[in-house]
Amino acid sequence: MSEQKSERHTIAVLVDNEAGILARVTGLFSGRGYNIESLTVAEVDAKQALSRITVVTSGTPMVIEQIKAQMDRLVPVHKTSDLTVEGPHIERELALIKVQGTGEKRVESLRIADIFRAKVVDSTNTSFVFETTGSTAKINAFIKLMEPLGLADVCRTGVVAISRGPAGL
Repeated sequence: MSEQKSERHTIAVLVDNEAGILARVTGLFSGRGYNIESLTVAEVDAKQALSRITVVTSGTPMVIEQIKAQMDRLVPVHKTSDLTVEGPHIERELALIKVQGTGEKRVESLRIADIFRAKVVDSTNTSFVFETTGSTAKINAFIKLMEPLGLADVCRTGVVAISRGPAGL
C-alpha cells in the first residue's frame, strides 16, 4: 500500500456574512487536527450578505476531500470550491516588510525591492517599510533576502484567490 503525499490546496468558501461563521469554519479544522496555513475572509456581496473565506491547507487527497465535504455540511455555507483542482486560478498575498539599516545595507535593500517590484510606503533615516504583492513563494523569497539586511518586522494578509475565466464561485 503506497502512502499518499500531503498536498497544498486553496479552498474558497462562500458563506452567509453572520456572526460566528469564521469560528465554525476554523473549529472544523482545529477539531480534526487540520492545519490552516493561510486564512482570509471578507464580505463580497453586501446586498445578499455573503462573505468569501479563502483557506490554504495541506493534506492527503482523502483529507482534502473530507475538509470539503465537512465544509459543505455547515449550514451557512453556500458553496465550497477547491481552486487547486478546479482549474486555473490566481493567488496573491500582500505583505508589509520593515527593514532597518544604514549605508550599503540600506542601498542593497532598495535594489532588491526594485527587482521584486516592492514599493516603499514608509521611510525614515534608519528604516523602510516595503509593500509587496504576489505569490506566497515570491513574498517568502523577498523576506529571505531582507533577513541579512536588517529585517525587523513582517505583516502578511494571507492568500486571496480567484478562478480564471468568466465563471464565479
